[in-house]
Amino acid sequence: MSRIDELAAQYADHITVPWQQGLPAANRVVMLVYEKELERHLRAKLLEFEQATKTAGHGWQLVDLTTAFAEWMGAMKYRDEYFERPDDIRLKLDSSFLRHVADLIKAQLSQASENDVVALLGAGSLFGFLRLSDVIKEVEREIQGRLVVFFPGQKDGNNYRLLDARDGWNYMAVGISRHHTGAVA
Repeated sequence: MSRIDELAAQYADHITVPWQQGLPAANRVVMLVYEKELERHLRAKLLEFEQATKTAGHGWQLVDLTTAFAEWMGAMKYRDEYFERPDDIRLKLDSSFLRHVADLIKAQLSQASENDVVALLGAGSLFGFLRLSDVIKEVEREIQGRLVVFFPGQKDGNNYRLLDARDGWNYMAVGISRHHTGAVA
């Protein structure tokens, strides 16, 4: 069994447990933690996660953020100037790009019921542009069912490190890795 197959099995075990109602938004986020070098393999096996969700009786919606930066930058009026002076874009990233990414996710969350999973793919593509913790904080009030974040990195307790970088944060999401943690929400 591959490492992604093991992660899919852990996810299937978790998603079949009846969902507790009335949880705070932070506890309706599920972080699927996997080694960053397995990104392509995970994408090839994405259907397994969708099937596990549907088999458990939940809806599935996917938001892929992989091209979010390119699309946002392509729509910028002054994009050529930003390529000449990239330091000038920092303020836009923290406001406009954060809003853009949050709006992409909120669009799917608004269509989801309390029985649906909205799956977030491409979190690694935000690295260096946004903190994933800021994105989640921006959208968590809109989560009705579960927000499942495919997270290429590490988890140590409640501390998540995207792409194994030092830019980690402490978050109260349910963490699932290929090693059983016993966490259920």
